[in-house]
Amino acid sequence: MNPTPISPKAAMQLSAVGALLVDVRDSSEHARERIPGAHNVPLASLSELPRSAAGYVFHCRSGARTAAHANALAAAAGEADSYVIAGGIDAWRGAGLALDKDTAAPLEIMRQVQIAAGALILASVLLAVFVALPFIALAAFVGAGLTFAGATGWCGMAKLLQRLPWNRPAPAA
Repeated sequence: MNPTPISPKAAMQLSAVGALLVDVRDSSEHARERIPGAHNVPLASLSELPRSAAGYVFHCRSGARTAAHANALAAAAGEADSYVIAGGIDAWRGAGLALDKDTAAPLEIMRQVQIAAGALILASVLLAVFVALPFIALAAFVGAGLTFAGATGWCGMAKLLQRLPWNRPAPAA
C-alpha cells in the first residue's frame, strides 16, 4: 500500500510520537535546508533505511519525488505505517514550521549545472555574435552534453562540478 499523504502539522505530530522523518532528497539538498530531526536517505539509498516500528514520514522538496516513487517508499517501509508530507518541505515552510538552514552549504549540484550550462551557452552566443561565429560551437557542445545527460542519466558537467573545492566535504578534524 502506498504511503498516505498527510499535512506538515500531522507529520510533526507523528514525528513527536516516534515516526522517523525521512528526507529522500540528495545529500546536497538536505545539507542546505532540512526539517529538524529528519534523516537523509536519498531515493537511491532506500535499502539503507533505518528500521522504525513507529512508522515513516517521507518528504522531498515539493512532494513530486515522493509521489513518483511511492511504490519504492512503501516497499522500503515494509510492514510499518508510511506517510508522505503532501507538498514536501515547501508545504512545511508554508505552514510556518521550523527548518534548519545552512546557507554556507553549496547549491545542489543540478542547480550548479543549470547555472554553468546557461552561462556557457549565453557566453558562446554573445561571442559568436560579437567576436567570431565559430564560438557557437560551444553552445552546441553544451546542448549536446545536456541532451546526453537527459537521455542517459550521466552528466559529465555534474561530475566535474562535484570535484570543485566548494563541493568537497570538509576534512575531518
